[in-house]
Amino acid sequence: MKVINYLMFSLLFFTSGLLIAQNPCFRGTVKESLIVKSTILGRDIKYSIYLPYDYNTSNRSYPVLYLLHGSTDNEVSWIQFGNINSTADRLIASGESAPIIIVMPDAGLTYYINNYNDSVRYEDAFFAEFIPIIEKTYRIREVKRFRAISGLSMGGYGSLLYAFKHSDMFAACLAFSAAVRNDSLMIKRLRLGEGNSNECYGKLVEDTLPETWRKNSILDLAAKLPLKQLNSVKYYIDCGDKDERILGNSLLNFTLNARKVTHEFRVREGDHNWSYWRQSMEDGLKFLSPIFQR
Repeated sequence: MKVINYLMFSLLFFTSGLLIAQNPCFRGTVKESLIVKSTILGRDIKYSIYLPYDYNTSNRSYPVLYLLHGSTDNEVSWIQFGNINSTADRLIASGESAPIIIVMPDAGLTYYINNYNDSVRYEDAFFAEFIPIIEKTYRIREVKRFRAISGLSMGGYGSLLYAFKHSDMFAACLAFSAAVRNDSLMIKRLRLGEGNSNECYGKLVEDTLPETWRKNSILDLAAKLPLKQLNSVKYYIDCGDKDERILGNSLLNFTLNARKVTHEFRVREGDHNWSYWRQSMEDGLKFLSPIFQR
């Protein structure tokens, strides 16, 4: 009888949670392709934003997640392909996620860095202009404890880079299928000129990697940054077992383990695609919620 009652309770809880999540009253607001004017870049930075269901009916301020796109995507990709708004609606409605604001900036093919000759200073623009303007425009809690960074592929690289280098800004980092590369892979990439790499990092000189790569190598930063700095951020790192980026992510996991940097590393069955990342984001938001609510 106890087993039957437990099963009935579980079914009732699941069904009621699903109905709540489907209620239009719990639907957040999405605004696409807005702009922040950047003096540093000399152009506008486009962004999309998700506001939780009660944003327009409350006076409260919210935690924020900056969500970065991959190399062939833009500021609307997480909405159009990642279903981030419906995922957030459902998890917030069921209580599995804290109500949060999610900001999705466009970065083109910058890899979220200041490029080798400072002609495109995306990193500077992101921290000096984009974040301050966003957090003055919307009711966001403007402290590290309530700010997180996330992304997939190139955006996963960018989220790790920002969490490592700007650890005073973020409480958590969710990196999905991050483009983490060791030196040999980067040499090959620069030699072939793949993915705007030469424009971002500079060119090889007799197979010597450029200084811009050294300053922005995730594996170098994980091995060399002060432990206190690294451990001030909570990390959730996730990569599919069929994704070629599993090598770099596994090397990162090894490096963080060797240095005793607290992090969660997950490898699930899957490849480098949106069906994988949609589940990654669901799990990531569940990981993030208690960090914001502690």
